[in-house]
Formats: sequence, C-alpha cells, structure tokens
Amino acid sequence: MRNFDYYNPVKILFGKGKIAEIAKWIPKGMKVMMTYGGGSIKKNGVYEQVMDALQGFDIVEFGGIEPNPKYETLMRAVELAKQENVGFLLAVGGGSVIDGTKFIAAATCFEGNEPWDIVAKGARVNAALPLGAVLTLPATGSEMNSGGVITRQSTLEKLAFNSRHVFPKFSVLDPMVTYSLPMKQVANGVVDTFVHVMEQYYTFPEQAEIQDRFSESILKTLIELGPKLIHAEKPNYEDRANFMWAATMGLNGLIACGVSQDWSTHHIGHELTAFNGLDHGITLAIVLPGVMNATKIKRREKLLQYAARVWNIDTDQPDAADQAIARTEQFFNELGVKTRLSDYGVGIDTIDRIEKRFRERGDFALGGIDDVNVDNVRAILTSRL
Repeated sequence: MRNFDYYNPVKILFGKGKIAEIAKWIPKGMKVMMTYGGGSIKKNGVYEQVMDALQGFDIVEFGGIEPNPKYETLMRAVELAKQENVGFLLAVGGGSVIDGTKFIAAATCFEGNEPWDIVAKGARVNAALPLGAVLTLPATGSEMNSGGVITRQSTLEKLAFNSRHVFPKFSVLDPMVTYSLPMKQVANGVVDTFVHVMEQYYTFPEQAEIQDRFSESILKTLIELGPKLIHAEKPNYEDRANFMWAATMGLNGLIACGVSQDWSTHHIGHELTAFNGLDHGITLAIVLPGVMNATKIKRREKLLQYAARVWNIDTDQPDAADQAIARTEQFFNELGVKTRLSDYGVGIDTIDRIEKRFRERGDFALGGIDDVNVDNVRAILTSRL
C-alpha cells in the first residue's frame, strides 16, 4: 500500500426529512445564494423544503446551471454573488449544480487574471465562499469531495479542478428526493458511480485489501441494485438509499487511499461531451470497455481479481479477462445505456478531433498511468464505433 494523506471535512446529513436541518449548519446572518439547475426542484417539492428550512435568511436565487455546467453561465453567478455580497452558497441539485457552485465559490474570491485559469492552468485557489449542498441526483460524489468539472462553451473544453477550499461544509442526502428522477438519469448515475470506482480499483495490485474490498462491495451493490432501480414499478426507499450512499462513497477519496488511479476513461469521456454533447454517464459506458481491452495484458492480475470477486467468474478459464469486460458492458446495456459511438451518431471525425486536442494540450499520460496515453486513444475510441 502506498503512503497517503486523507482529509474529508464534509458533514453528511443522511435520510428522510434532513433538508429541514440545514439552517443549523449555515452561520446566522449570512446572505445565502441558492443555486440550482433547470427548475425541476420547483416541481418535486425540494424547493419548498429548502425555502421552509431557510426561513429567516436573506436569500438570492441563481437558477439555470446546465448539465456539464458552463463557465459562461457560472460567471454570471459570480457577478451576482459579488453584487449581492453573498456569504454562503447552497447548491440544490446533482453533480453539475454542485460542481458549478464550487467553481462559483472559488471564482468569487479569485484574485488572479481570469477565473478560467483555475480550471485550465491549475491556478491556485487561496480562498472560497463557504457552501453546502442538497443532493438530488446521486452520481458524481461531488457532495463529499473537493473537485469539480466545468465546460467552456466558447472553446468546447471540459476540464476538472480541485481545491480543499471547496469541500462542502455539509451535504444533505435524502433518498426520497430521487423518486421523481427520470430512469435515464438514474441509469447514468449508476454508470457514473461504477466507473468512478473502477478508475480507483482497476489498475495494479497494491496489497491494499481494505480499499479493494470497499471498491468491490460498491461495485457488487451497484450490480445488484441497478436493474432493481430501473425496473421497479415504484421507488423503493432502501434501494434508493443504498444507491445514494454508494454514489457518495464512490468518490469521497476513501477508496483512493494508498492505491494507483487511472482517470483516462473520464478524460476521454469529457471530450466526447465537449464535442458531441453526450451525457456524461453515456460517455463513460462507451469508453470504459475500450480502456479495459487496451490494458488487459498489463493489468491482467487486477482484471482477474475483478473477474473473480465482482463477477464470480472462474479465472482458470482462459477467457476469464474477456468475460469480465463483456459482463461490464452487458451490465451497462441492461441499464438501458447503449455503449457504442455509432449508437449516438459519433464517427471518426470526432475521434480525429479528440486525438488532435490531446496532442495539442500535451496530455500524453491521460489518466495517470502510462498504459493509456495519447498514442492509443485513437485505437480505444475506434474500437468503440
């Protein structure tokens, strides 16, 4: 196991009715800016619950944060936060709203030239507005981590940033608020969580048995829950609760402790979203099987561990590794997520653009491990046509 430092200060308020408690964790007298997306929270009762909980606070609203939050939109929120002298941000939504709110928090206090430098150049974040979150769509784990992903429409870029200053002070996880989600979003959330775990697990043996077993338990939970979530006649609280917690545990830093990580599936998937507008979860379902096939020789030991422990495949079979990859893709398909670029009208021209962008950017080791790099990204994507 590798050396590691682990820090996570996020307070989790989990369960039914927990939205009502948020006022306890926001300093009195703060002007609060509530951020949200397209307005679904005003249809499913979440908006009313939040407003009831915030009685007595001066509230500013900023709606319209997109899936794959756009820099241009977020900068309008930054200006509003400055004009209104906002002291606390409350993100009410899924990962995109929370990611976008983290950027707003950092950009409002940024003293450099342009806040985009935080994302594009890794400019240091020295301070940020405090924020909390009310999670409505389990998927990204953003409610319990310090990262975010932002898109710039003018340049068709989708890039990540990270700062300890943007950890939420608290996050509310009420499984009941997920009941109104479209099944497509639930399926994408399961895929996103699954791939998050895989990118912290499917690398090389590190003798980190606790982390491995944590990861495998999350993966097996998702495999068991996924079809139940999608095909249930009505939402089941316990299933939604376990899914919500799995998504949070998948990217709160715990399973990454002491192990290698490979984020190449996300790096490649971000470009598919930037150029073609595909849902984030869809891009991951497309790319992961390609990455697994491209790395199955060098990572054979971990792949066979995955095959045995997660899929119960007899690893004495010569094709056990291939079976594990096929079962992974089949699982995504069973959730109703198609896994081929051609399913979405994406062709070789997009692959050309993605390869060119990686080379221009100097992104040679895409995910932190050198067996996935700019030289084989074309082969990975071509295999997914």
